[in-house]
Amino acid sequence: MFETALFISAFTTLFVIIDPPGCAPIFATLTKGTSRKHQRIMAFKSVGIAAFILIGFAYVGEWLFSKLGISLDALRISGGIMLFIIGLNMVFEKRTEKREDRADELLEDIEDPEDISVFPMGIPMIAGPGTMATLLILMGNTDTRMGQLAILFALVLTLAITLVTFLIAGPLMKLMGKSFTDVLTRVLGVLLATLASQFILDGVKGALF
Repeated sequence: MFETALFISAFTTLFVIIDPPGCAPIFATLTKGTSRKHQRIMAFKSVGIAAFILIGFAYVGEWLFSKLGISLDALRISGGIMLFIIGLNMVFEKRTEKREDRADELLEDIEDPEDISVFPMGIPMIAGPGTMATLLILMGNTDTRMGQLAILFALVLTLAITLVTFLIAGPLMKLMGKSFTDVLTRVLGVLLATLASQFILDGVKGALF
């Protein structure tokens, strides 16, 4: 039976971390002045590369961490701390500033900045360390095939939404406006910080009891 509650929890967490509305203006900036065909190619490539990395990590990440002697509870705590910091940065608008600075540096330092599918859009904008840690924690919290499918479906849905926001990034930015984007980022930041706190509490509880 499909685990709806797990799907909703996973989708909410992944959506907040990947933050499609926050990635869209960066994508629009990096592809500004290029043809619509090139923008579509970059959108599909960026999401495709991120999907390949994240789905692969979801299945081999736990094996890799076990080989390194890292427990799931340790990952919950460290991942929760990492996500809490991301949430705070979102609340205080630091995450958006860092993304914009990274995009500006890319445009300045690379002679041909047109292919942005691998860096920075694929990695680390979409498939960042926070997303990888979250996937590993979510996959470790379920031992059923339906639970894993629910998490993967949540990931695919989030990536599909990200792709759509990339494809309509220009018009979307005009429609949403900076004020709306700022408010949305702060609300999602509070939600992410709350979810991160729960990850930390679960990790501490698992380690001590």
